[in-house]
Amino acid sequence: MSETGLYRLAPAGLFSFRLIRKGKNLNQLDFRGRTAIVTGGAQGIGRAIVKRLIASGAKVRIWDRDDRLLAGTLAALGGAVSGDAVDVSDAAAVERGVRSALEVLARIDVLVNNAGIAGLNRPVVDYPVEEWERVLRVNLTGPFLCCRAVAPHMVKAAYGRIVNLASIAGKEGNPNAAAYSASKAGVIALTKSLGKELAPSGVLVNCVTPAAARTAIFDQMTEQHIQFMLSKIPMARFVTVDEIAALVCWLASEDCAFSTGAVFDISGGRATY
Repeated sequence: MSETGLYRLAPAGLFSFRLIRKGKNLNQLDFRGRTAIVTGGAQGIGRAIVKRLIASGAKVRIWDRDDRLLAGTLAALGGAVSGDAVDVSDAAAVERGVRSALEVLARIDVLVNNAGIAGLNRPVVDYPVEEWERVLRVNLTGPFLCCRAVAPHMVKAAYGRIVNLASIAGKEGNPNAAAYSASKAGVIALTKSLGKELAPSGVLVNCVTPAAARTAIFDQMTEQHIQFMLSKIPMARFVTVDEIAALVCWLASEDCAFSTGAVFDISGGRATY
């Protein structure tokens, strides 16, 4: 029996195991022998995904541009996780990160494109051009660069799972958040295009569209915008990072075998289409 953060790995038969979190049995996932890269994995949703992956047996490489935050997360999570300071909006940095990951992990089975920023809350007519470009560079160009760099290695291995973190804002468009909404709509389209391109290869590409979760990204938003997002959710609460991690990790697993180019909502009833 092993311990990983909030999770405990317990035997559940001769060749299986189960995850226990705070006394609650979670659905079984088996990532033993698998490797993963999680971008923006040092905090929030990304860190929850990393925890779930390593608790399920994966070896994980975290990419995060915040050196100090990355170091603290690596120290807290222990030996099954390693990391690199990578700015996903920098093509050269992404290529270096892939080479480094392959040196440590030998191969890349899973890529989770989680890194993202909220940007300013402003009407379109007042939105600074440089801020628009910054948000799209991180939120859309970043996943594109990561997919472009990692996918060939997965295709060569005839196996891979890519999971992109989009947002319900990418389907509906949030007022005063045009850059964020547009970037996440782009992630959805990127997922569909790449999923179709790689469909025969054994590499599956899917995305999730969560409602808002209370993470550090809220620090970039106005309270008015936060309350607007909450008002749109029929379940009248924000999604938790662990709920998102559970869906992402299933999509990253071998159990997900016949879905690609697909969009999976986790929005508390906000999206019903």
